Amino acid sequence: METDMSLHTPFEAPANKQGFMTGYLDALALVERLHRLLLDVIKDEFERVGVLEINAVQALLLFNIGDNEVTAGELKTRGYYQGSNVSYNLKKLVEMGYMHHQRCEVDRRSVRVRLTDKGRGIRDVVADLFERHADGMQAKGVLGLDGIDQITGALRRVERYWTDQIRYIY
Repeated sequence: METDMSLHTPFEAPANKQGFMTGYLDALALVERLHRLLLDVIKDEFERVGVLEINAVQALLLFNIGDNEVTAGELKTRGYYQGSNVSYNLKKLVEMGYMHHQRCEVDRRSVRVRLTDKGRGIRDVVADLFERHADGMQAKGVLGLDGIDQITGALRRVERYWTDQIRYIY
C-alpha cells in the first residue's frame, strides 16, 4: 500500500522546498505591504477628520498604549517598536500634548508616559477606525472568526520562530 510520505514526514522533497520558499517570500512581501497599507489607512483617516499634526506611527503608538502607563523600554519589550523610534515619537507626543511624562520614583533615568485627554481622543479615532474595518470585513465576508483565528495563529507561530532565531542563534 503506497502512502504519500509528504504527509508523514517533516522533510520535503526539493520541488516542495522551492515551492515553500516562493510562498514564504510572497508572505514576507505581503506582511511588509500590509504594514505600509495600515499606516496609509490611518493617515487617510486622520486627514479625513482634520488632524494633521500627528503621523500614523504616532497614532498607532497612542492606540497601543491605551489606558496604560508605560516606559519606552516596556513598549520595546512588548514588541511594538524599536528603541530609537519609540523614544523619538514619545518625545514628540509629549511636546504636542498627547502624552504626560513623569520620571520614575525608583529609577530616575526612566520616564513613564500616559495619554492625555488629547491623546485618548486620538486613540479613540484609531479604535473606531479598526472597529469599522472589523465590522466591514465580517459583513462583506472578507474574514470570519475562523479565518481571523487561523491568520493570527499562523502569524504568532512565525513570530515565535523569528523570536527564537534572534534569541538562540546569535
